[in-house]
Amino acid sequence: MNAPRRRLPWLLPGGPPEAFPPPETALLDPPGLLAAGGDLSPQRLEAAYRRGIFPWYSDGEPILWWSPDPREVLFPEEFRRTRSLAKRERNGGFEVRFDSDFAGVIAGCAAPRAHEQGTWITDGLREAYIELHRLGLARSVETWREGRLVGGLYGVQLGAGFCGESMFSLEPDASKVALSALVRRCLERGIAFIDCQARTAHLRSLGSRPLPRAEFLRLLAVHCAPGLPSRWRDSD
Repeated sequence: MNAPRRRLPWLLPGGPPEAFPPPETALLDPPGLLAAGGDLSPQRLEAAYRRGIFPWYSDGEPILWWSPDPREVLFPEEFRRTRSLAKRERNGGFEVRFDSDFAGVIAGCAAPRAHEQGTWITDGLREAYIELHRLGLARSVETWREGRLVGGLYGVQLGAGFCGESMFSLEPDASKVALSALVRRCLERGIAFIDCQARTAHLRSLGSRPLPRAEFLRLLAVHCAPGLPSRWRDSD
């Protein structure tokens, strides 16, 4: 006889922002689904990321919270910067900027893509991350050419960790150039890891690797605990 399916915990909107179930209780099917409901307040999102949890859902669904096992992580010192990418950075005519057009980056990431139907970046998510950016917790890395935004990425930066959310590219290698610039900033400023959430062939080719969830949670506890100063630094 099959075991009864466990009921998914439901979070109350406006409830205590840290009231998540332990990540270890996430479902195996679908892998990593931890809870539903709640809200997208800055306090809730910050509490989620510090616990290795992130929102991912589509229009028409409740807010869904995830903590997959294993967790895909890119350690900056393991980034694979190919000769062709290094050449594109030198000679491709790109300009890299940080945090100059966060709203433009998230709009680019939310735009429909040829191989996908719809987008998981709902209007509610977009507004929530723009508010996180206003508060200094969400960051963007942007690739520009001739005054036009042609690629970039965004994520949540806490302490010495960067939790990547999405990237986009309107020209070949534009998102790779942004990721390469993020890696350089991480190495320069002591940001220990880039959370990639789930495996993709693209990220794996650039050096990401899977970590058991328990090991990833230990990384968070060391590098992203409340009270640790941000390593991003806005002053320069």
